[in-house]
Amino acid sequence: PALTSYFSSIKKTHMDYPTIVASLGVSLLLIAFFLNMFHFLKENSLLYIGLNIAGASISCYASVLIHFMPFVILEGTWGVVAFIGLIKKLSRTSG
Repeated sequence: PALTSYFSSIKKTHMDYPTIVASLGVSLLLIAFFLNMFHFLKENSLLYIGLNIAGASISCYASVLIHFMPFVILEGTWGVVAFIGLIKKLSRTSG
């Protein structure tokens, strides 16, 4: 009975705005990870870096929406580090 009640409550839930935002951000991060792990993208490619910046930033925003500070810090740091990587890459290509 408890398990049935649990699953029926899942069916009734809808995706709220923070869940949709978080799903988008995490999807971008996982796509970058998958493409890198299977050698479709190099970790220093602009697309990989861009997916990490976008995914981490969106995930950070979703964490802010739900007031979950550990993930705000995690995703915010991830986005900043990826952005620094982008700046370093662009400075190497232009110089």
